[in-house]
Amino acid sequence: MTTFDGWDPTQYNRFAQQREQPFWDLANLIHEVPGPRVVDLGCGDGRLTALLGAQLHASSVAGIDSSLAMINAAAAHANGSTQFVLADIGTWQEPSSYDVVFANASLQWVPDHPSALAKWADSLRDGGQLAVQVPANADHPSHVIAATVAAEMLSDPPPDAVAENVLTPERYATILDGLGFVEQHVRLQVYAHRLASTSEVVEWVKGTTLTRFKQALGEAGFEQFVERYRARLLDEVGDQAPYLYPFKRILMWARRS
Repeated sequence: MTTFDGWDPTQYNRFAQQREQPFWDLANLIHEVPGPRVVDLGCGDGRLTALLGAQLHASSVAGIDSSLAMINAAAAHANGSTQFVLADIGTWQEPSSYDVVFANASLQWVPDHPSALAKWADSLRDGGQLAVQVPANADHPSHVIAATVAAEMLSDPPPDAVAENVLTPERYATILDGLGFVEQHVRLQVYAHRLASTSEVVEWVKGTTLTRFKQALGEAGFEQFVERYRARLLDEVGDQAPYLYPFKRILMWARRS
């Protein structure tokens, strides 16, 4: 786990309202049980983690994230029943410990999803529920152009985690069945985000997928990258105001026997 992560809670939260809808759509798939133990893998700044615990009437909530910046921000939401821990969600595993394992827009950063999901499933108690959401938008110009510009500026650019790691909905359904879940719900959903302009897409991806270029390019290089990316994106999709940013996501929920 590296000490540099590139994440900026403020930049990420510029579009908090749009990012929250998939979170709550995922949370609403969870069946109500009394006083569950909940873990949020990829908890970010912890604000939504705390709200999730309240909605589920959780007896305890653990937030796990590999970003030190996010964990430091999450400390403001910690209390007697809610704690936040710096750890790698890809290797995280606590056998038979939780009633709900929740991961919103975080699994895409982890390679080998079958292995990670197996660890997470093993961390559930009998009757426990898994709820996971991943972006599936690697084919949109916002992501394709980022990869193109990176290839022009870097000899060995870091790959797009969504393009590399995210599987198809039917593959996730098969994995969940193989892990012994007795009930599941998997769907692909398109979120229609109406942004003020096409340029707002640049600010959106600066908070997520573009973070992977910060260390490789340095501050000045990253600024040049963003400007080249902005010009290329506007040339591709047009300078529209407002701009509809269609964003595909996979939501999955499953329950153990």
